Amino acid sequence: MSKLTKRSVDALAAPRKGQAFKWDGELRGFGVRVTASGLKSFILQYRNSEGRSRRIVIGRYGILTVEQARAKAKIQLGSIADGKDPAVEKNGRKQAMKVEEVCDWYLSEATAGRILGRRNRPIKSSTLAMDSSRIEQHIKPLLGKRVAETLKIADIEAMQSDIASGKTAKPRTPGRGGVTKGGAGVASRSVATLQSILNHAVRLDIIASNQGAGARKIAGKKKERRLSVAEIRKLGKAIQYGKQHGEHSTALAIVELMLLTGYRISEVQGLQRDWLHSEGGYVHFPDTKTDGQIRAIGPTAIKLVERQAVFNSSPYVFPSGITNGHFTAGKACLARLCHFAGIEGVTPHTLRHTFGSVAGDLGFSELTIRALLGHAARGVTQGYVHIDEALKLAVTRTSDEISELLNESIMDA
Repeated sequence: MSKLTKRSVDALAAPRKGQAFKWDGELRGFGVRVTASGLKSFILQYRNSEGRSRRIVIGRYGILTVEQARAKAKIQLGSIADGKDPAVEKNGRKQAMKVEEVCDWYLSEATAGRILGRRNRPIKSSTLAMDSSRIEQHIKPLLGKRVAETLKIADIEAMQSDIASGKTAKPRTPGRGGVTKGGAGVASRSVATLQSILNHAVRLDIIASNQGAGARKIAGKKKERRLSVAEIRKLGKAIQYGKQHGEHSTALAIVELMLLTGYRISEVQGLQRDWLHSEGGYVHFPDTKTDGQIRAIGPTAIKLVERQAVFNSSPYVFPSGITNGHFTAGKACLARLCHFAGIEGVTPHTLRHTFGSVAGDLGFSELTIRALLGHAARGVTQGYVHIDEALKLAVTRTSDEISELLNESIMDA
């Protein structure tokens, strides 16, 4: 790590979202931060006499030179060595941190694994990615400049209303990536993210209080949409049409596997070959939305997985043809298929709910269905795996039933 210079600071590129850092190779904790807007500020990261991690802004680049900022950082480090804490005002109260500063603290600490989430474990990278998106797209634009400790319930619920009405929505930009939308769902989740961040900050003594703790979230609509038997047949015809008219074969296989397994789209697209245990009839997911799981998979779905060609020694069943990661366009393919089939209101979750509903139609119990979908309470799924025949029968009959409906268009041809 080299010493910070004007050239190295000028060369530090702004990230597409969030923030990026460059640290000095000589003065420990001294660095520069650049945000997505291109704003660069000198910072000092340190631990106070109590061992708590702190970060302060020394000044903005352009107003201060690198050497001026370095000199100020040395002064601050000297006071820290004497037991003082620059992040605390003379009267003993913490400096009034803005919401954007608390959010930046959260992302930095959580990324380093120092903030614990569910089941007292480090927060997952997938969760942090969603949190970061909500912070940058919704929370910061609406409340970023507000002092965190002064936020009231009315402020947070007003933010929720603004997001729901589309105030922070943005049009699609050229290139890859999604669209920032409003709506009740993202508004409610943004409130949940902010509340969680503020609660972590209070618990870890970053701010004194969270006065907006009682803010109410908009109730979400329960996702009950399932495909009818006729719609499954229509989707099967659309898949066959897609195979004959240039639809990506990997995307089609992802859609089909979601229906045949009830797995989440992230689980299907990120499926790795080593996780499949064909002889045992299960997939071992090391990390899912509800932690590591063993999930049953039927012979029909196993054959579909095993038919997928290996690409450049990729560990993924559905590798990306562009990056070293996995395929990510399954949702877009599903939308095109449904448009062709004339089916409305379908999401990847609809396919998951359809699998569970078909299992219910076949007479399997709610507990069995929950185990198939990975919704079972802690330990239930693992226990069911030991009742091999019960779970194997359920997943086999359900996936076979769906497969027959999907392929009726072939048999009718």
